[in-house]
Amino acid sequence: MLAIPINQDNSPEAVVELLYRLKVKDVMTHPILTAGPADTLRRIQATMKKNRITGMPIADGDRLLGIVSMNDIVEALENGWIDDPASLHMTTNVIVLEDSMSLSFCVSYFNKYSFGRFPVLDRDARLIGIVTASDVISTLLVALNQTLERLEQTADAGRAEPARAEEELDVEFATEPFNFETAGHASTEVKKMLKAAGIDPAVTRRVGIASYELEINQVIHSRGGKMRYRLSPTRLVIEAEDSGPGIPDVTRAMTEGFSTASDRVRSLGFGAGMGLPNARRVSDEFSIDSAPGKGTLVRASFDLASKEGTNR
Repeated sequence: MLAIPINQDNSPEAVVELLYRLKVKDVMTHPILTAGPADTLRRIQATMKKNRITGMPIADGDRLLGIVSMNDIVEALENGWIDDPASLHMTTNVIVLEDSMSLSFCVSYFNKYSFGRFPVLDRDARLIGIVTASDVISTLLVALNQTLERLEQTADAGRAEPARAEEELDVEFATEPFNFETAGHASTEVKKMLKAAGIDPAVTRRVGIASYELEINQVIHSRGGKMRYRLSPTRLVIEAEDSGPGIPDVTRAMTEGFSTASDRVRSLGFGAGMGLPNARRVSDEFSIDSAPGKGTLVRASFDLASKEGTNR
């Protein structure tokens, strides 16, 4: 399957800004062709061939039921069930995107999963579009061309040498449950701050991983909260604090692979049970305080003065 050759840790700032500013709804194809669960795979194959597409969502009205890919069609032809209804052979555990997600989610999904397309739902779980890697790449190319003049002006003006912060700086960002329109913004901004301060790229990457995992945890598991960053010339402390519902068993929550994610969270590609363990793994110091009904406070600290090369 086609991946998207963008490394979000090392991409130019202008590209990162585009990945955050553009939304899934800006790149998705809509309206889309769908089939019903009673439609035969042969009929779906004919529709796919006529429209030169390699996959079709199976839906009941605007409710997504599954998806049929070209691989499903090939398998049906080989095994003699091409005249069976789609409901018998469609993929039902479908990873989806929400229309308000930033394009950065889209890029990471195509690079993480071996899928050729992702159905797009709105906040009410209605099927409203579909995205392919080609959609993303073509939209990015257009957007980059539109900002070429500004990039050239920036290059002509030259770049100031990065300088480390000489005083402490505190910044705070709010998170909201299932608000993917702003999810990832805090992590993007703190990485830009560290890059401007000349912090070692390997340290900045670790900070980005911890920040993103903690931020997304608040979006998908909490009632909303705050991401606070306390920056000094030699140290960064991330405080991720939410207002509930709290974690019943912190020890289990810190175990890789343990998750209490809902079906909705899993359908969005989250819920692998690696968020908190990943944040702890990349942090120099890590603590978590949580209890049912009392919310959660996570602190992750980083030594900004260290030089790590490319690996931790």
